[in-house]
Order: sequence, then structure tokens, then C-alpha cells
Amino acid sequence: MDEVIGLFPTPFMRVPGMLNERLVTSLVAHFVSRARTANNASDGLSHTEMLQPGDSPLFIEAAALMTPKLADFGALMFGERLGWSLKEMWVNVLDRGGRQAMHNHANSFISGVVYLTPTHPEARTVFMKSPGGHDFAFKNDHARSSSGPYSADKWVSPAPQVGDLVLFPSYLMHAVPPNPGERRITMAFNAIPTHLESWGYKISFSG
Repeated sequence: MDEVIGLFPTPFMRVPGMLNERLVTSLVAHFVSRARTANNASDGLSHTEMLQPGDSPLFIEAAALMTPKLADFGALMFGERLGWSLKEMWVNVLDRGGRQAMHNHANSFISGVVYLTPTHPEARTVFMKSPGGHDFAFKNDHARSSSGPYSADKWVSPAPQVGDLVLFPSYLMHAVPPNPGERRITMAFNAIPTHLESWGYKISFSG
């Protein structure tokens, strides 16, 4: 019997209904008016400033719910349940026609997104292979070829529901295509572990 094994897969965690309706509504009401920072890549995208979990009781409540999931996801990445802390949080407001350019998140290990409003199917978050990967220089990409987990350059995340949380390694490139629907609001964050240790070498992190 033939067997195909996916070597070194990239983890991606989806937690349905992580935040309840009351908390989601409160986050939207409190932070949307603070999303005054324009995005250089798109006129239809704005952000709040980088915020700390302690900047609002709402963030503290959300962080308390999400932190155990960081430990679960971190165990997949590093093989050990470590302590984790949210380093920074911010709210994104994507209006009709706005988009988010391809990017990743520096100076963190786990990044996440909580969806605070419905998302148009065409404005789902898209994840991409790194442009500087170790793939073959040649491609087989034409009308007769099919895209799969071993050949695709990008992956479109499942349709999120309000309150859903997704977690992914911070190095993973991602983007949001132009939004043809209503205003799309998300809360994003970066997280770091308390420490990492490798055969006598140990480094500690502080948020």
C-alpha cells in the first residue's frame, strides 16, 4: 500500500467562537473609532495604534480566554507547553475596496486574528509560501495542472464566523484580497513565550 507523508507541516489552528457575542460587540464599539492609522498599501485599511493587553479591560478579558490556546499551539511548534504572553494587540478596519498587502510579523513567534464582523468570502485571509523558500526553480502551472497542498503557492483560510480565532507562526506570509463587501473588522496580535532553551542555551523574553 502506497503512503504519502507530509514532512514538516506548518501548523494553523482555528478556534471557533473563541470570543462571545457580548465581548465582540464591546470590542468593536470601543476600538473602531480609534483606528485612525492609515495603511500605506491601501486607502481602505486603517488600524489602531499598537496596544498592550493591559490598555483595556476588554483586552484583558480577551487575552485571558486566548492565552491557553497559545500554550496549545506553542506545544505544536516547540514540543513543550511553555508560558506565553500577548506582546501587542491592534484592531484592523477594512472598508469596501480595502486590502492588506502580503506581510508577516517580526519579533514574535505566534500571531493571531480574531474576526469581529462577518467576512466576505472574497476577503478571507490568504496564506502564502515564503518567496525565499527552498522550492524548485521550475514550476508546473498551466490549465491542465491542479493545485494541492504540495504544489500550491497560497492557501485561502476557511470562511470565519464572528468570534473565531486563528493562530499561525509569525513568519508565515499572509494577505487580505480587496474587500468587496461590508466593513471587515479584526483584532490581531503577536505573542512570545517566556523562554526557549536548546541544549544549555536559554533565552528569556519579556512582553
